[in-house]
Amino acid sequence: MPENQESPIHFFSPAAVTPEGFFYIRNHFPYPVLSEESLAVTIDGEVRNSMTFHYRDLLSMPSKEIAVALECSGNKRARFKPKVYGIQWEEGAISQGMWKGVPLRDLLYYTGLQPTAREVVFAGRDCGTRTDMAGTYPYARSLPLDKALHPDTLVAYELNGQPIPYKHGYPLRLIVPQWYAMASVKWLRSITVLDARFTGPFQVVDYVYEPGTDSDEGKIPVTLVHVNSTIQFPLDRSLHDTGTIQICGIAWTGTGLITSVELSLNGGESWVRADLHRMPNQPYAWILWTYRWDVSQLGEYTILCRARDSYGNIQPAAASWNKKGYGYNAISRIHVKVE
Repeated sequence: MPENQESPIHFFSPAAVTPEGFFYIRNHFPYPVLSEESLAVTIDGEVRNSMTFHYRDLLSMPSKEIAVALECSGNKRARFKPKVYGIQWEEGAISQGMWKGVPLRDLLYYTGLQPTAREVVFAGRDCGTRTDMAGTYPYARSLPLDKALHPDTLVAYELNGQPIPYKHGYPLRLIVPQWYAMASVKWLRSITVLDARFTGPFQVVDYVYEPGTDSDEGKIPVTLVHVNSTIQFPLDRSLHDTGTIQICGIAWTGTGLITSVELSLNGGESWVRADLHRMPNQPYAWILWTYRWDVSQLGEYTILCRARDSYGNIQPAAASWNKKGYGYNAISRIHVKVE
């Protein structure tokens, strides 16, 4: 406790939607105890009218449904060298679902914003103690006003056509496309508009890139998802016969769209393009990619994969090391043997 589980990303067929039972789980505290009041979220602070929205109110409002890949910012942390502190996620701290809810900006339209509004804080119903400071804290994060008002930032109540499962934030969860999933606060309790910068521990202590080993110099907040990819099949260190091997996986980014996925079948000496398979009209969904590899020579092979997005970002040969191990996105790499 708290429960943290990777998705078995290599052991189910590539799909647009991750089945609920395979969805990864990231918690900071024990699961909250829910009550009747958990079916409502309040909005207050720098607004003209403080309001409480009940679950049934949201169900009756105009809604939006979007596919969003949620990735823990610590995904692939185990790959950093030298090693860093934190949950040693491999490649399964990412999942994708169809999220349905009400755009946050519609709710803020009802409450109105004061001219002094600067940030919006989202607090969940999960809370507990920390090892680095005294007191009890809720899990709470903020967004700058422009991101909070983005039309696709949702107060969601459904995942894959069903009420959000308890372990994934029932009854209400914030969904923030393009940002790492620490921003998508679960068990949403309150929304508070501030006239100043939010300084809660999950905002300024955790989820901050710290490039130095023993100083705070150069700290910047974790926000947009880095361009990234994963080879789902074949498995690393697997054995294969000669013939055609279908290589497949996923690629995703927090900036624009994935425009290409390239594979190297010879350890980086040359590259070939994979075929991309997009979800139509879903700009925040991961890309499924495939490549038919015809191999006739026996031996050991190193397969590399790199994705590129429409902003020109490409997976680097090495990820930017940081003290807490966030945002790993180096070129994906596996080794296979053909015998």
